[in-house]
Amino acid sequence: MNVLLHKLREVVIAVIPITLIVILLHFTLTPLEPFVLYRFLIGAALIVIGLSIFLFGVDIGITPIGNVMGATIAKSNKIWIVIVAGILLGFFISIAEPDLHILAGQIALVTSGSVTKLSIVVIVSIGIAILLAIGLARIVFNIPLYKLLTVMYLIIFALALFTSPEFLAISFDSSGATTGALTVPFMLALAIGVSTLKKDSRASEKDSFGLVAIASGGAIIAVMIMSIITKQDEISGSLDSVTNNEHSLLAPFIHKLPIISGEIILALFPVVALFVLFNKRLFKQSKKAFRKILIGVLFTFIGLVLFLVGVNAGFMNAGSLVGYALATLDNKFYIIIISLVLGLVVILAEPAVYVLTQQIQEVTSGYVSRIAVIVSLSIGVGLAVALSIIRILVPEIELWHYLLPGYIIAIALMYIVPKLFIGMAFDAGGVASGPMTATFILAFAQGAAESIDGADVLVDGFGIIAMVAMTPIIALQLLGLVFKLKSRKRGLAQHD
Repeated sequence: MNVLLHKLREVVIAVIPITLIVILLHFTLTPLEPFVLYRFLIGAALIVIGLSIFLFGVDIGITPIGNVMGATIAKSNKIWIVIVAGILLGFFISIAEPDLHILAGQIALVTSGSVTKLSIVVIVSIGIAILLAIGLARIVFNIPLYKLLTVMYLIIFALALFTSPEFLAISFDSSGATTGALTVPFMLALAIGVSTLKKDSRASEKDSFGLVAIASGGAIIAVMIMSIITKQDEISGSLDSVTNNEHSLLAPFIHKLPIISGEIILALFPVVALFVLFNKRLFKQSKKAFRKILIGVLFTFIGLVLFLVGVNAGFMNAGSLVGYALATLDNKFYIIIISLVLGLVVILAEPAVYVLTQQIQEVTSGYVSRIAVIVSLSIGVGLAVALSIIRILVPEIELWHYLLPGYIIAIALMYIVPKLFIGMAFDAGGVASGPMTATFILAFAQGAAESIDGADVLVDGFGIIAMVAMTPIIALQLLGLVFKLKSRKRGLAQHD
C-alpha cells in the first residue's frame, strides 16, 4: 500500500502542472466549452489513478518478468536464444505499449484511416523486436554502444532521403512513442539481467544502458521502410477533434472503455503467456512469487485501461483545442512561451523518467544525481516543444532542419563524452517522450497546426515527439562533458 501511495504522489505531482496550465488558460487566453473542461478534468483524474495503478503493476509484475527473462537468456550462452528471445519479447512488449497505441490512433484519426492503427502498431513492433535482439547481442559480444548507434543513425539518414515528409515525422515520432511507461522498465530490466552476469563490473555498468536507444531506432527504420515500400507519399490529414461539438459529459468515456479494454487484453496476453510458458520450463519460481507477478500484471491491465480511457476521452481533445485557440491569437509570442513552459513541466509528468533517473543514480552510486539529470532533461524538452511550435508557425522550417544537425551533434558528442553517459543520454531520449508527450503535447501541436494557414497537420502536427526524443540526448551528453571536465580539473588540482 505504501508503494502504491508513493506512485500516486509521484503521478499527482506530475499531472498537476499541465492541469493547472489548462485551467489558467481557460480563464485567460483560451476559454473552453464547459463540457470540454469537465471532460479534461475527469480525464486528468483517470490518468492520475490509472497511471499510479499501472506503475505499481509494472513494478511488481512487468519488471520482475524482464529481470528473470534477461538473466535466463544470458545464462544460455547461446546467441540464437538471445536473438529469438529478444525478437519475441520486443514484439510483444511493444504491442502492449500505451504510448504507441495513442500515437497510432492519432495517425489513423488524422489520415482518416488511410494509415490504419493496426498497421502502425505491428510495423513499429517488428522494428523494435529486431533492434532489441541486436541490442541484446551487442551486450553479449561486447560491441561498443557508440559504434552501433553511429551505424544505426547512418542507416536512418540514408533511408530518410527516400522517405516522404509525412512519414519522416511519423517515423521519428514512433521512436519516441514506443519507449514509454511499459517498454522502458521492461527493456531496462532485460539489459540489467543480461549485463550483470558479466565478470567486468564496469562493462556491466555501461551495458545496462543503451538498449532502449537501440530498440527505439528500430521503430524509425521500420516506418521509413514501410513508407518507401508502400509509396504512401500523397496522404493528407485534418484534425476533426477541434470541431467536435459533442455535448455529452460521460458518453466518450463509456464509449472508449470496452474498446480499450479489449485492445489491452489482446496486447498483454502474449507477454503473460510467454512468462507462464517460460516459468514452467525454465524459471520454476515459487508459487508466491508467481502469484505476485500475475497480480502485478492484473494491476498493469486495470491501470492501462483507466489511463487510456482518460487520455482518449478527455485529455487529448482539450490539448488540441488549447493549441488551436492559442495559434489563432494575433500575438504568436503567447503560444511560444506557453509551449516552452509545457515542455519544461511535461518531463516531470513522465513516469519512465523516474525509473531511468533512479537507475542512473544507483548504477553510478550517486555520482550522477537525479536532480542534475532531471534539470538537463527539462531544459532540453522545453526547447524541443518551443522549437516545434516555431516550426509550425514558420512554414519554411522543415523537421529535418532540426533533426539532421541535432543528431550530427549527438553522434559527434558520443566520441568525446564518458562512455557511461552515451547509453544514459540515448535512453533518456526515448524515456522523455512518454505518456504526457504522446498525449497532451502531441494534441497541442496538432491543434496549432490545424489553426495555422500553410501548416499541414500530418507534416507539421507530427514531429514534436521526435524533437522531445532528440534534445535530451544532447542535453545529457553535455552534462557528461561537464562531469568529464570537472573530473579532469579535480585531477589536476590533486596532482598540483
